[in-house]
Amino acid sequence: MDLAARLTRASAPARTAAQQPRRPAAPAAPAPAAATVAAPAPAKQAREQSDGYYELKTRIHDRLLDLLDLSMLDKVPEVEVRAEIARLGERILREDFAQSPLNSSERLALIAEIQDEVLGLGPLEPFLKDDTVNDILVNSYLHIYVERHGKLECTGARFKDEGHLRRIIDRIVSRVGRRIDESSPMVDARLMDGSRVNAIIPPLAIDGASVSIRKFSRDPLELDDLVRFGAVIPLIGDVLKGIVRARLNILISGGTGSGKTTLLNVLSRFIPSDERIVTIEDAAELQLKQDHVVRLETRPQNIEGRGEVTQRDLVKNCLRMRPDRIIIGEVRGAEALDMLQAMNTGHDGSLTTIHANTPRDALMRLETMVSMAGMNLPATAMRRFISSAIDVIIQGQRLADGSRKVVSFQEVTGMEGEMITMQEIFRFEQTGIDGKGKVEGYFRTMGVRPRFAERLEAMGVKLAENIFAPSEWRP
Repeated sequence: MDLAARLTRASAPARTAAQQPRRPAAPAAPAPAAATVAAPAPAKQAREQSDGYYELKTRIHDRLLDLLDLSMLDKVPEVEVRAEIARLGERILREDFAQSPLNSSERLALIAEIQDEVLGLGPLEPFLKDDTVNDILVNSYLHIYVERHGKLECTGARFKDEGHLRRIIDRIVSRVGRRIDESSPMVDARLMDGSRVNAIIPPLAIDGASVSIRKFSRDPLELDDLVRFGAVIPLIGDVLKGIVRARLNILISGGTGSGKTTLLNVLSRFIPSDERIVTIEDAAELQLKQDHVVRLETRPQNIEGRGEVTQRDLVKNCLRMRPDRIIIGEVRGAEALDMLQAMNTGHDGSLTTIHANTPRDALMRLETMVSMAGMNLPATAMRRFISSAIDVIIQGQRLADGSRKVVSFQEVTGMEGEMITMQEIFRFEQTGIDGKGKVEGYFRTMGVRPRFAERLEAMGVKLAENIFAPSEWRP
C-alpha cells in the first residue's frame, strides 16, 4: 500500500465530492470567502496576516483533516507525511480554492504553515528550527517575540486567536503527561528536543495565555567558542580547565540569560571520563559527553497533588549512588544545604549555578537557601560552612549589547571575623559602548596568586608560569 493510501481516509473521495459546492459553478455564483482575502505582502511577511488569511488557512486545514487518517501519522516517517500534506494541500487549493488570490510563493508558505499546524507547534515551528533563536516568548496570541544574539525582537508571527494558542499549549503539555487548565494554570514541560517550556493561562495571565520557550542547543558550545565570542580569553580558559581537573568546587553565578548553563556545560567537558557523574536538574539541559553519567530530573506533583520529587530529594538520593562528581543545574532552595554538605564531605569537584548579580550576592543567597532547609545555625557558623564548601565563584553577565561574558572570577579564601572573604583573580572592565552599540572593554588579571594554585600543582595541572601576573587582555 502506498503512502497516499495509508494516510488518506477511505471515505475521502466521498467527502471531496460532498464539498464540491464550495467552488463557484459559474462566474455569476458568489465567490467563496477565501476569494475575498487580500493577497499577503511578500512571502517573507506571510505571517503578518489578516483575519481573512487565517480563515482561509483554517478552512484548508479542516479540509485536510477530513482527508487525512490521523491515526496513521505516528506510523509514517515525518518527511513522507509532510510530502503527502503538501500534495493534498496543492490539490485542495486547486480544486476548492481556485480563485484564491495567493501567488505560488504564498501558496507554498501557506502549505508550510499547515504542515506545521498538523505535525508541529504551528507558528512557533519556524523559530524552533531557527538556530539563531535562543528564546521564544509568546505574550499573547497576537505577539510573539524571539531573542537572537542576546537581543529581543518582535516577529510578525501570530496565532489565529486565543483558542489556537491554547490548542498548541495543550499539544505541548499533553506530550509529557501534564495538563493545564483553570485549576492548574501554570505548567513546566520539555519538548522532544530538550527545549524547556513554561506556560501560564488565565486567570493568572490577565491578557491571555503566555508561553516561554528556552531552546535546547543542538550543538553545545565548547571553550573555544566562548573564546571566539569574547566571553573569556584563552588565559582564563586555561584556568577554568585547570580548576575542574583539580576538583575544585565551583559556583557559577549570574542573572537570567547570562549564560550560566552554557558555562556549566563547557566546564563539565573537562571532567575526566573515568569519573562517575550524577547530574540533578529541574529541567534536563546539560549535555555531558562522558559515558559514565547518571541524569536525574525532578518531577512535579500529579493531578491529585501527590508524587512530587524535589531537587533536595534527588541530592539526598544521589549521595547513595557513589558519585565522584555532583552537578546540580541550579540551586534554588533547601537543596543548597545538602549540596554544601556533599561538598564538605568528600565530593570535591562539584559544580552548580545560582541566580545572583554578584559573587557576594551569591553567597548571601546561599545563606538564605540553607535557612530554608530549617538548619538553625548562627550566621557566623553558617558562613563558615559555606566558605569551606565553595572554592571558586564565576560571575557571568549579559551586557547591554546582548553579549555574555565572565565578568568576575573570585576565589573564596575563608573567613575574617563574621564575613566570608574572597579575592578576585580576573575581571572584565567595561570602558564604554562604540558607535554600533557594541560593548568595549578588556579582561584584567588582578596580579593575585590564588591559594588554589598549589592544589592545581599537586593534582598535576600545569599552567603558564606567569598566568596570574598583572596584565590586560582585549577579547
